[in-house]
Amino acid sequence: MRAWQVVRPGPMASRPLRQVELPVPEPAPGELLVRVRACGVCRTDLHVAEGDLPVHRPHVVPGHEIVGEVVTGAEGFDAGERVGIAWLRHTDGTCAYCRRGRENLCPDSRYTGWDADGGYADYAVAPAAYAYRLPDCYSDEQVAPLLCAGIIGYRALKLASLPPGGRLGVYGFGASAHLAAQLAAAQGAQVYVMTRSPAARRLGLDLGAAWAGGADEPPPVPLDSAILFAPVGTLVPTALRALDRGGTLAVAGIHLSDVPPLDYQADLFQERILRSVTANTRADGRELLDLADLHRLSVTTTPYPLVAAEAALTDLAADRVNGAAVLIP
Repeated sequence: MRAWQVVRPGPMASRPLRQVELPVPEPAPGELLVRVRACGVCRTDLHVAEGDLPVHRPHVVPGHEIVGEVVTGAEGFDAGERVGIAWLRHTDGTCAYCRRGRENLCPDSRYTGWDADGGYADYAVAPAAYAYRLPDCYSDEQVAPLLCAGIIGYRALKLASLPPGGRLGVYGFGASAHLAAQLAAAQGAQVYVMTRSPAARRLGLDLGAAWAGGADEPPPVPLDSAILFAPVGTLVPTALRALDRGGTLAVAGIHLSDVPPLDYQADLFQERILRSVTANTRADGRELLDLADLHRLSVTTTPYPLVAAEAALTDLAADRVNGAAVLIP
């Protein structure tokens, strides 16, 4: 089968990926073998390729927003079914975090496209217990970004503690943000978009944002909650200062550049909250897909053929992707 591997992590200009021919993987007991029909291109894939995240599996095949057709079934999934494979692929189920329903914090967690080969390929395997059934109302290309961008955006929205009818600020407006913004609007929120991309600002307004401005531009009103999707640590104090008293800033990325020193009085006092978002639980994934089925989200995608995976990541690194990039084998 065709596949892309991260052979030498580094900036995209150094061409860290290589297209190779690999054997079709063999599923272990309890695993599904799927033929990949679409795979979203996530910023986490870029962090894996560029070395922002440490190497967990040498020459890993990236990709964790996989829509596939089951070839070999397991645990209730039959051959021919459409299935989703996402970032989280293993937890121990016995640690204190798993027992508390916080499996996203499991110390033994493992991830598709980082610890195990992912979807930048013709075929992939994954544990059936971590696979998702998908809503029928989305095409393969549309549903792929929901499997990480959608799920992590949903978890970030929950952790941002947005009050009913509140004002939400979104910093960065890519694949995850444009989905989370729609979920917030469906709950009656006013959404304010801060991003350096003029095309992303236009997309935000087209999707119903109350206002859109530059990444470091103050919104016109104090915010009840904010989510930082851009992996830019210098925006943390900017976002905190845009919060109203008691507001929460949730940082959604798995990687963030250095955060500058915070001024306690200006940035944190008056009970402002700064918190991180770490992966997701399977319950988050199921809840997000149910909400997506209910609300029929508008998923903005840019398709690329599988052979252009390197170009898709390069465009993502340069902020040339509007919405979500998706590989179509």
